[in-house]
Amino acid sequence: MNWQVLMALLVGSIGGVIIGAIPGVGAAVAIAILLPATFGFEPIVGLTMLLGIYGSSMYGGAIPAILLNTPGTPVNALTTYDGYPMTKRGEAQRALSLAYSASFFGGVFAIVCLIILAPVLAMVAPHFGSREIFLAALLGIILVILAHRGQIMAAGMMAFFGIFLNTIGLEPAKYTQRFTFGQTWLTGGVDLIVLVLGLFAISQALFLMLEKDQTPHAERVQSNMLGGFAELLGLKRVAFVASSFGVMMGSIPGVGEFTAQFLSYTYAQKTSKHPEAFGKGSPEGLVASEAANNAVPPAAMIPLLALGIPGEALTAMMLSVFYVHNVIPGPQLFQGKMDFVIALYIAMLLLNLIVIVFLLFSTNLLLRITQIPTRYLGFVILTLSFVGVYSLRNSPVDCAISAGFGVFGLILKRLNLPIVPIILGVVLGGIMEVKLRSAMARVSSPIDFVDRPISAILMLIILFVIVQHIRALRFEHKQRQLKKQNGEDPSGQSVVAPEGF
Repeated sequence: MNWQVLMALLVGSIGGVIIGAIPGVGAAVAIAILLPATFGFEPIVGLTMLLGIYGSSMYGGAIPAILLNTPGTPVNALTTYDGYPMTKRGEAQRALSLAYSASFFGGVFAIVCLIILAPVLAMVAPHFGSREIFLAALLGIILVILAHRGQIMAAGMMAFFGIFLNTIGLEPAKYTQRFTFGQTWLTGGVDLIVLVLGLFAISQALFLMLEKDQTPHAERVQSNMLGGFAELLGLKRVAFVASSFGVMMGSIPGVGEFTAQFLSYTYAQKTSKHPEAFGKGSPEGLVASEAANNAVPPAAMIPLLALGIPGEALTAMMLSVFYVHNVIPGPQLFQGKMDFVIALYIAMLLLNLIVIVFLLFSTNLLLRITQIPTRYLGFVILTLSFVGVYSLRNSPVDCAISAGFGVFGLILKRLNLPIVPIILGVVLGGIMEVKLRSAMARVSSPIDFVDRPISAILMLIILFVIVQHIRALRFEHKQRQLKKQNGEDPSGQSVVAPEGF
């Protein structure tokens, strides 16, 4: 009930909705810009503000996805499949109301699950030693790489590049210099916030400034949005299953919203009485998408709080707030600061209440915000990014490094290569190095590394994930070969032999 916490919650939740409603910005950019400012707050205040942005941006992202066929955040891309067709049928109000109610249900459902699971986490977390946390971080890296289907090599290269960036500077045991090449400005290493601001905020600002101005226009909708809650009662099975997928996928490092949405959307379509309506304006598809993606943020806090392992880029950014205030997430957090953990979950519950009340009365106001010219938006983001970088240590070198990573991030965006594995490589690489050094002091053979139940289970999961992925690749290869033998190309179209063959 501290007024600073309540103010941070209000600013974060409403600000997150606004940020999410502006196509091309997203929660990652907003959190990256605000990170330096949160270091001066109490940890609960800073984290509450960042959680507000993280948890509420998907609410706002549904507005342009439904009304303009342009997702406000990448996570809302699946919402366009059924939301925009409903708008074209003249059901924009119904689509928005359903999206709001499904998002609210998914968010609250996930938080309730976490509150119930908190005592279990407190019991399990102390059994994670250095070996277990190392293997959990390794599993996170592997899952992040394998989650980028079709880009596994690129994702792997980006993850290992992030691990390499973490090694620059003084190594943690003997404080010898690594990869500094006699340059004093590299002694301190590459700061995570400088890297995040460059790869996410500055690269996005440059991307927006180089694109043509876009000022989309959407028709106003009626302000009464309460009908979706009544309609959701008829779709409670889809909402419940989608939220459950969100909780399960969110709690696994490296998986996140896209996998949860895909699984819930596929389930809803296969079990629907009208599967042909999916992609053409199905309320079930809209509920499945929005309930799943809003259940992920609370669940993503499980590996972060219990093990100190971030599941994706946004929780990796929040991890820096913990470290700055010397609040170390992991088993000791549940043992000694359970009130802090419970306060975070109460803040997330209040966040959803604030957002849903705000959206019920301000949808048309948010439509005006979506019409901000993209180049102007890019210039504002670029200015705020450099202000944030310089405020960290008043260092022009940090600004130069961040600008360099901004250009690198822009190149990756233009080539459609993943950026998130770099951030997780930096964070998880640091965790893996420290825990491996600590574990090796107690290990005399490789078998000793997996001689405890939890470490053995984690190793089996790692092997299972890798084997299953190899099997999936072999199956896809056989399918392509079969299509070629049947006179079809891999895309499913018939192959016409040229003359002379």
